[in-house]
Amino acid sequence: MSPGILAGAAAGAAGTTALNALTYLDMSVRGRPSSDSPERLVEAVEARTPLSVPGAAETRRNRLGGLGALAGIATGIGVGAAFGALRRAGVHPPPAVEAALIGLAAMAATDLSMAALGVSDPRTWQPADWAADLLPHLGYGAVTAATLSALDGRGR
Repeated sequence: MSPGILAGAAAGAAGTTALNALTYLDMSVRGRPSSDSPERLVEAVEARTPLSVPGAAETRRNRLGGLGALAGIATGIGVGAAFGALRRAGVHPPPAVEAALIGLAAMAATDLSMAALGVSDPRTWQPADWAADLLPHLGYGAVTAATLSALDGRGR
């Protein structure tokens, strides 16, 4: 596997940690519940494939929660890997632009897949919903970009 992809995957993992921390901070400050969108995304994928999540009631809900969280981690690592490959190929936007692009790419990957599968309709979101989605993704982008820079020596 390319060193750019590996560095990007590691950077994406760091960014995912930042995204999760910012999301949990938002939940703590505003007292809002966690989103059930990741679980509903897994259910939507399940409905369109021959795969099924086993278990009754609570066991199934717990598995859906775990799979939803893993899907988010996979998205974060995958977006980081893609940007690591781009960086390795010589694409080096200014740091703030790169951070924004990475964050918006991760947000698009998540929101577009949810919209395509009928899990959520971003056109109906309120400003607070957009902020709750955008700010953690921008944090993801900033940490992922900074980690990529540090790993390839540009952060020095």
